[in-house]
Amino acid sequence: MISARPDPCTAMAPARSRILAQIVLAVNALCLVPVAAAQDQPAPEAPSRAIDYDVRIDAPRQLRDLLESNLDLMRWRGNPRLDMEQLLRLVRTTPEQVKTLVATEGYYTPKVSADLDTSGAKPRALVDVEPGEPVVVGDVDIELRGFVPFDKGSAPIDAAALRNRWTLPVGARFRTADWEAAKRGLVRQVAQARFPRAQLLDSSATVDPDTHRALLKVVIDSGPDARFGGLKIEGLQRYPASVITNLNTIRPGDEYNEAALQALQGRLQDTGYFASVEVSADMSSVIASQVQDLKENEGATPQPPSGPATLPVLVRVTENKRKNVALGVGFSTNTGARTQAEYDDLNVFGKRMKSNVLYEQKHQAAKAEFYLPTTTGGYNNSFGAGYDRLDANGQITRTTSIHAKRAWGSPLLEKTLTLEALTEQVTIDDLPTTRVKSVPLTFSITRRKLDSLVQPSRGYIVNAQIGGAFLPVLTDEKFVRLYTRGLVYKPVGESGTLIVRGEFGAVGSRDKNGVPSTFLFRAGGDQSVRGYGYQQLGVPVGSAITGGRYLLTGSAEYDYWFKPPWGAAVFYDVGNAGDNFHDLKPKVGYGVGARWRSPVGPINVDVAYGKAVHKVRLHFSLGFTF
Repeated sequence: MISARPDPCTAMAPARSRILAQIVLAVNALCLVPVAAAQDQPAPEAPSRAIDYDVRIDAPRQLRDLLESNLDLMRWRGNPRLDMEQLLRLVRTTPEQVKTLVATEGYYTPKVSADLDTSGAKPRALVDVEPGEPVVVGDVDIELRGFVPFDKGSAPIDAAALRNRWTLPVGARFRTADWEAAKRGLVRQVAQARFPRAQLLDSSATVDPDTHRALLKVVIDSGPDARFGGLKIEGLQRYPASVITNLNTIRPGDEYNEAALQALQGRLQDTGYFASVEVSADMSSVIASQVQDLKENEGATPQPPSGPATLPVLVRVTENKRKNVALGVGFSTNTGARTQAEYDDLNVFGKRMKSNVLYEQKHQAAKAEFYLPTTTGGYNNSFGAGYDRLDANGQITRTTSIHAKRAWGSPLLEKTLTLEALTEQVTIDDLPTTRVKSVPLTFSITRRKLDSLVQPSRGYIVNAQIGGAFLPVLTDEKFVRLYTRGLVYKPVGESGTLIVRGEFGAVGSRDKNGVPSTFLFRAGGDQSVRGYGYQQLGVPVGSAITGGRYLLTGSAEYDYWFKPPWGAAVFYDVGNAGDNFHDLKPKVGYGVGARWRSPVGPINVDVAYGKAVHKVRLHFSLGFTF
């Protein structure tokens, strides 16, 4: 039996992580190659001849990459102080180093040989590795200590759910990196709610090379139960404290929950008043209290805490400049080249104002919006006005509007209620320009459950909208509108992601001509049915494509990350828009694409074939769009 607790003086001891393995190898190198290891020290005597040599490693690819990055044989290549005698020493110590390294990948019974071939023009070190059968997890023992709530009404921790979320289950290959990540993840899960000072007391991995099984044991101590205290604010100078306190839904006495801190931080960041926001539980008071108790009771038997720890909520902010101007350029295969300018003023008549001017080849827009301070109930109220012009597939639409909006909820469950008053002009070919006015009211709800809001790879997001113009007030045609859209991310294997998307929309009215075209539906483009132009699928009128009463689209995409952050994709899109259900004859598009997870979000380049039009189209998009 081998206990997986590394001993830096023993090369055969399995490393706990790749970094520890490198430390072990460095110690071995210092002991076994004293002259070569003293690279940064002056040599007492320069060797008569430096050795230039090659290395060939015969091993499975993932192990070969590991060995090429860490073996002394590779690291000392090109060292002018390495002579033949030292090279021979490196070759002799290589098998032990290989065994140490491959153990971190779960291979504890490898067959390793290392030789030096001097028959050629320059020496070549030959390293052959047969990793053998990998060690898998045979059993996992998770011991929980503490976890006793101080309040009788509080439920104990769900130990079964905690064990189910353990990320290195029975049957999985025992890799050191996965073992360390599983332990960190377990402590992290415990510390997210009620027990922020949970810690790993002990852990062991006992490996049996004969049965290729690893028995794992983890001991977690909860530390004290914790409750939130009052609010402490640091860094606020120009703006009133109500900017923060109105958004704080955490009350003194609430159970500690990291998600509540993150939600408050997100709400504060979204206000635009701050360049940076950090929300955390202030542990300093608890630590100071414990230190004082130790001083006062020195020599006495330690006593458990008499009640839950109280952690003040600490908010540290750096205020934004009052006025900000931003300029940008870009390109979209939907609407062409783009330039835009944004002006943000945090105090216009006591309100925050955001304005934007956008110019694209097919789309131009200008708008300004004023935001009222967030209410104590968490409501974000705003009002504004805008102008929008869109030239898409033969239809030119000009829309002027004023609106009032109320938003509430969180990034995970967001709700908005919007009341608009708009006028719209639509021009198609040489037909007379039509004018429509309407006062629609729309309720929207968005549910997000994603592992990342910027670059998701797991989870889902769903949006549903219901609304319409219900009263004959400044409205040419009463209508009701329903729209829903969903997106699901599901990992497939270690390197793949399946993305499934669908949307449905419907509009009911007596006369479609009185409904603003912005509330009707067209399909096609980067975020719709690829292989077709932007809003190319709809109801033909003359040479133009106009909006229809109904919309139905779907998409399936598989992304393979062959060398993260680089990936490739294949996809199949289908859908259409029309005035009747029988007009929704599906239009198909399919193709391949390239993916790059850039720091600012995913960049997608797709080449799609539109089956109905028999054309290939290039699509380009930046960022996660929903």
